[in-house]
Amino acid sequence: MIPPLRLPLASLLLACLTAVSSPAAELKIVRILTDWRDADSFHRLSEYFGSKENDGGIKVLRSQPADHNGYYWLIRLKNQDGAVAGAKFELKVISPASPEPKTFTFAADIPSGGCLFQIGLTGSDWPGDKARPDAWHLSLLAADGTTLLARESYLWELPAPQGAAANH
Repeated sequence: MIPPLRLPLASLLLACLTAVSSPAAELKIVRILTDWRDADSFHRLSEYFGSKENDGGIKVLRSQPADHNGYYWLIRLKNQDGAVAGAKFELKVISPASPEPKTFTFAADIPSGGCLFQIGLTGSDWPGDKARPDAWHLSLLAADGTTLLARESYLWELPAPQGAAANH
């Protein structure tokens, strides 16, 4: 039994060990929304007066930066830890154009606090405004390549055929 005076010290030590063993525990994907966006949906009033693209506080990353038409993933992150420099999003997509997954990477520094990212497959990287992904897998990778977060669509991993689990 731990003496009463040492209990707070033991609790503090346990909390520190837990934080060290899971460095991305406070980095979370709150939600991901997907949809097609036309280039016109990105225009803001300030752009008509010669200003550069106004992202409205949302970091926009595109597979082909010059083309704004595309299929986008709006990602809300919650980061209660410190900023993550040199991170990158890795998006694997199975589109109606091909049954083989295609991988896209986007450099992204993740600030602390809440943040929004729009990741877009634009230009020739997406088959058109009527196309929807068959399946997708999104990962956030640290600068050293370790996976910090991952989220996937329902169809990314097909369930095992019925009866397959009984054979193991």
